[in-house]
Amino acid sequence: MDFNLERDLVFLDLEATGLNVVRDRIVQIAMIKYSAKGGEPRELDMLINPGIPISAEAMSVHGITPKDVANKPTFTQVAQEIFDFIGKADLAGYNSNRFDIPLLMEEFDRAGFEFDIDSRRTLDMQRIFYKMEPRTLKAALRFYCGKELEGAHDALADVRATVDVFKGQLKKYDGVDYEDGDGEITSAPIQNDMDAIHRFTNDNRFVDATQRMKRNPDGVVVFNFGKHIGKPVAATLAKDKQYYNWILNKEFSSQVKQIVKRLVKEYEQQA
Repeated sequence: MDFNLERDLVFLDLEATGLNVVRDRIVQIAMIKYSAKGGEPRELDMLINPGIPISAEAMSVHGITPKDVANKPTFTQVAQEIFDFIGKADLAGYNSNRFDIPLLMEEFDRAGFEFDIDSRRTLDMQRIFYKMEPRTLKAALRFYCGKELEGAHDALADVRATVDVFKGQLKKYDGVDYEDGDGEITSAPIQNDMDAIHRFTNDNRFVDATQRMKRNPDGVVVFNFGKHIGKPVAATLAKDKQYYNWILNKEFSSQVKQIVKRLVKEYEQQA
């Protein structure tokens, strides 16, 4: 099956030193890029020296040791190559909205690159799977494709499996309606259309992957934490510059900081 693409689409998977998207670092990145113009997809796969210890828990999952990455480049050294490979493509992965994309944004930020996702669609195959058939990647590959996952938790093996799962999902749910927990029915949401998949796999209540901000019933972005919880972000921070600077200088994700800067700037321009 060929994807119906208006722009390039990059599937990605990261292995890391741990699960904290702000503090941890990438040890392996793999990507497969599909061009909107067609042709064979391109692959990129590299090990990366994280510059910090790899947790025992992470090593038990992906099997990448400090010795494996000791002589590999740092992310800063390969950031330009990765940035150029992605280009202006939309992004897709398995649990990528909550982990891979935010972690990649942090790495780019430390390397001096502003990696904007506001202009990109983000497609998360896990969100399709969890909504339609809540299981694991291994079970997804078996369920949709009749295949067994070999080399699990190797980034390139996982991203190849993710591509196969997405193709299987597009076939299985073609014309199938979705009913949520409140009985609301969405007519045939799984389509070979990246806008439709973006809408279906993203929770529009939350503005950032770490869920520090969300939209209230009126669509206004409000705080989801702290002393200003429930208050409008833009109006609050435009008046409370001390709190604004505190957010920009504390351990919040680069995505949160980008959104905060944009909201305050837009608010001040409209004032």
